Amino acid sequence: MAKPTQLKEEGNRRFQAGDYVMAEALYSQALISDPHNPALYTNRAMARLRLSQWDSAVADGAACLALAPDSMKAHYSLSQAHLALRAHDDALRHALRAHALCVASSADHKSLGPITTHVLRCKKERWEELERRRVRERSGLEGEVLGLLEERRGVALREAEAAGLDEGGRREVEEEWREKMEAMRDVFEKARPSAEKRREVPDWAVDDISFCVMVDPVITKTGKSYERASIVEHLRRQPQDPLTREPLYASELRPNLDLKQACDEFLQENGWAADW
Repeated sequence: MAKPTQLKEEGNRRFQAGDYVMAEALYSQALISDPHNPALYTNRAMARLRLSQWDSAVADGAACLALAPDSMKAHYSLSQAHLALRAHDDALRHALRAHALCVASSADHKSLGPITTHVLRCKKERWEELERRRVRERSGLEGEVLGLLEERRGVALREAEAAGLDEGGRREVEEEWREKMEAMRDVFEKARPSAEKRREVPDWAVDDISFCVMVDPVITKTGKSYERASIVEHLRRQPQDPLTREPLYASELRPNLDLKQACDEFLQENGWAADW
């Protein structure tokens, strides 16, 4: 019987060749003999992600974290699986943890770019889901308000009839309520363009460390801009450029005035983006 190490190595070769079915099977065989190996769970999770086996990938990521809570690969695979399952909050939580672990590790700097891109994708898809929910809720509110007005109109007409109003009086009551409902429809219609307009945050406005819209961007020697508070805190803990890992000090940062003006103008016109 093949040893777990041999099975893992063969699984890696199959994975690199794009044979994810066989890779998943080989990692599973290795886990039978070595069930406490975190790397086997993350490897199998990656194969299962390629096979769109989202729930199984989540199970593998969780099993790895039970053995190695600070596994960057486990958090990354969990985030990808949760995102496919549209569990946006969980996807973003694990993506941010994977990013933090990657930033803290000098050995995983090649993964920083893909993980940063993935965090932004998680934020965007989560925001888009919130936007869809916002539009649905607004549409529901419109129907609810108009429904209540329709009920009140019926009550008013019945009360008018019970009060013995003649046909002319009842028509006046009905016309009054028709005008009220038309006015309310007009209110919703005027609000519709701005309320239902697609709201997006441009990539250039987002800080790659905090993933928030920048308000005081500064630029590094390599031309990359960050939110001042984010990059200064990063350099306080680790005086290296987040992307190149070259030495970098806070004194070398320079204000990016053009970007600051652009971010200021964007936030002035899109105050909602502060919560993005």
